[in-house]
Amino acid sequence: MKYPANIKEVLSLKPDYLGFIFYKQSKRYIADLSPEFLSTLQAVNKVGVFVNDSVDRIRAVRYDYNLQAIQLHGDEDPVFVSELKDLDVPVIKAFGISQDFNWAQLNDYESLVDFFLFDTKSQAYGGTGQRFDWSLLERYVLEKPFFLSGGLDQENIATAMRMNDPRLHALDVNSKFEKSPGLKDVSLLRSAFPDSFS
Repeated sequence: MKYPANIKEVLSLKPDYLGFIFYKQSKRYIADLSPEFLSTLQAVNKVGVFVNDSVDRIRAVRYDYNLQAIQLHGDEDPVFVSELKDLDVPVIKAFGISQDFNWAQLNDYESLVDFFLFDTKSQAYGGTGQRFDWSLLERYVLEKPFFLSGGLDQENIATAMRMNDPRLHALDVNSKFEKSPGLKDVSLLRSAFPDSFS
């Protein structure tokens, strides 16, 4: 999210989370979105998304923008993640999933994060709009809850919502519900989640 009017429209749908990308190479980078505006948003968890950033910048942004969660979407190692524990907000660590993904690496993060996020593997740290093979989640043996991301659209989102996995915490919808990068299509979101609005 990066446009104030659009953010207010999406908030009317009462999502649990809104993501704000602080990675300058992303086409969804928040750019001129002000800390003052984000600080006024209520009744939603504001998630700051970072890619291979510094602990100091993450720490500063978390407080400046009044974020309620931190998502690490780069190559952050467990030592780096451990340095963010004192921020006192949930930490989400994203991993790009492919056929050769090493699920054992998650063990080193399990005690350091609050959630995992499973996305489609890409060189650009997400944003592919492509779905990975969800059957690969059968190889996930930890109890840590996770966000599901990557290519969620109107056709497959119902399947995702019926996924019989108590660890599935949230669905991360993005490019398939956009008019342009960072601009969500509110009517499309409403039609995809009809049971959420009454």
